[in-house]
Parts: sequence; structure tokens; C-alpha cells
Amino acid sequence: MTQETTGTATAREADWDAAPGLLDGAKELVLGPDTCDLAYWITQVAQGTLRDRGETGHHRDAEVPDFLRAPGPLREALVLEFGFRGLSEEIATRLLAHYVANAPGVPELEFYATQLIDEARHARVFRNHLVELGMPADTLLADIEVMAADYRRRVLDPVEEFTLDIIRDQADFPGGVAVFAIVIEGVLAPAAELSERKWTPLSPATGEISRGTAIDEIRHLTVASTILKNHLVRHPEYRPRLAEVLDAGRRLWEEVPDREFVIQREELFQAGMTRHADLIGDYEIWPGVRMIDTTPEQRYDMAEQWTDEMAEARMAYMGLPVELITGGAREAA
Repeated sequence: MTQETTGTATAREADWDAAPGLLDGAKELVLGPDTCDLAYWITQVAQGTLRDRGETGHHRDAEVPDFLRAPGPLREALVLEFGFRGLSEEIATRLLAHYVANAPGVPELEFYATQLIDEARHARVFRNHLVELGMPADTLLADIEVMAADYRRRVLDPVEEFTLDIIRDQADFPGGVAVFAIVIEGVLAPAAELSERKWTPLSPATGEISRGTAIDEIRHLTVASTILKNHLVRHPEYRPRLAEVLDAGRRLWEEVPDREFVIQREELFQAGMTRHADLIGDYEIWPGVRMIDTTPEQRYDMAEQWTDEMAEARMAYMGLPVELITGGAREAA
């Protein structure tokens, strides 16, 4: 079904019911900044994707189950996941101000202005969902800072510093696009796909929040790929610099201990999932595999496989060797 927004049909990639999943959308769709401008965001996103879900990120009929408000490993897993993701999105919002400031043209400026709003919204709905789980609203920001202090210091701070060096200090806009889309979101997006698949059978509200953010991420990844592709067509001499940026980004992700934090909450999810096996039943987290039969390591490894699949598709679209972000082919640029 396609939603109707102000008398016009919502584009498929922005339609709540018709949009593909993040993995398929990021691999298959082609979108550019000339299409995804400010008018597109207002009509297709604000009045389309987010209709009836603008305040909380989920429809009022999508409820939070009582067991997620009670102490236990499943609630703890969700608090960690959305707390860390909320902080990550807040940092992303602040970083994107530099993309707006350094945009080479109006289409890029408008697109990154809308992505800035998207990331700010993501941070808000992740935080507010923690309040729906019972965390106190008046101390929420401080509580997240304490909870995520180690994650921020060991994972987010190095990524933030690396990005600021490229986009703010060097004012390298295409390099910044590559860092944000290919390195940062390219690595984190599959985890977002996993989040939607994990929580959908357990909590309608949580699943919808993850669904809405994933629809946005499709747009972010595909438009950025088009920006880079067009830049390389106009400036083929930039290819060695792009290879340098991607190589540095790949090495950064090899050094930060992201797996440690993901596995920690996946182990909590595992313990909680077994307590609610009756709700999960035969639900398949990916084709042919029941979620109840998976382990934390299997889920993490699948997210990494999705990362590789997305990278291969996006790099091929830009005419670049995938080895640039898997290692060993800088000279191929």
C-alpha cells in the first residue's frame, strides 16, 4: 500500500509499508541530492514516512510490552542499544553541521540539512524510548552519558575526531561524504538492520522505531554514493585521495573495539530472548533461520556479512574496487 500525502503518493523508498528493508534498499536504490532536496524531505519524509509517528517514532497503536519495563536482561539489552545509538546519533547531528557549512552547492546543502534533522530525530526517538521503558526523563541525558562513557571514549571519540579532521579541518567535502556514508554509516547500518529484525517480534514500538530510522538510512547511504560517483566523474584525479581516506577509515574501524560492546548487549538479548521464546516462536531473523536458534556471535557475524554485501554493491555503483574498504587495493584506485 502507498500512503497519500497532501494529495500525492509517497515515493516507494519513503513509504512506511512499501519501502524495502535497509539492506536491500541500500544495495539496489539510486537516489541523488537533486531528488532528495528539502521539498522532498517535507513531502515524502515529514508528511509521508513520519505521518502518525512524528513524536515517538512509532504509531500510537504500537505498544511497549510490560516485560520491557520490568528489570531483566532483555530490558537491559535494549537500554544499552538505544542509549548507545542515541548518543551516536547526537554526535552525528553535530558533525553534520560541518557538512552543511562545506557543501559545494545548494543540492548538497539541502540534502545534508535534512540528514542533520534525520539524525537529530533518531537521537530523540531513541532517548524517548528509554523513557517509555521507565527511565527517568529528568536525568536521562546524564544517565546516558554515564552508561555510555566507556563506549564514547573508546569508540565514538576516535571516529568523531577522524571525521572532524576530514570535513572541518581539511574542508574535504567528498572525503567527508566518504567517511560518513561508507565508513561510519556503512559499518553501522547493518547493525540497524539487525535491530529491526530482532525487536519486531518482541516489541511493536521498538520495531517501528528501528524501521523508521532504517528508511532514513537508505536515503543517506544512496544519496551519498551518488554524490561521490558524480564527483569522481567530474574529478577523476580525486581517486587516489579517496583511496587514502577509505583506507584510513578501514584501519580506524579495525582498531576501535565496537564488537566488544555489541556482543555484550547481544548476550543480554540472548538471555532475555530465551525467557520469551513463546512470543518469538518460529520467527525467522533471516530466511531459513529461526531467531530463537541464533547465538550472539552468529547475529554479529551476519551483520558483518551484510556490511560486506552493502559495501560491494555501493562500491560497484561508484566504479570503485571493494578492496578499498576491505584492504589491499589502494593502488587499484
